Amino acid sequence: MALTVTDANFKEAVINETKPVVIDFWAPWCGPCRMIAPIIDELAVEYDGTAVFAKCDVDSSSDVPVKYGIRNIPTLLFFKRGELKDKIVGATTKVAIVEKLAALL
Repeated sequence: MALTVTDANFKEAVINETKPVVIDFWAPWCGPCRMIAPIIDELAVEYDGTAVFAKCDVDSSSDVPVKYGIRNIPTLLFFKRGELKDKIVGATTKVAIVEKLAALL
């Protein structure tokens, strides 16, 4: 299961994390977000101990999405050692996510 990231725990969960982090910015009302949610949860299990997969609900946490310019959801941000390295905007495939993550491992 993916980690829940909020404005309150973002620094600890993402910036201070030594493993690569993939954050899914989503909202419950977003159809494409619901389409990729199972992929994110599946990858969280597959990469447990290697990378962190997290989800940030843009309706309940707005500071982090504003800071990173999230204007469309779903948006996936890829971090390594607290630094933003890559992103995917819109619904995507498991293969595309794995390819971006592989570059950070």
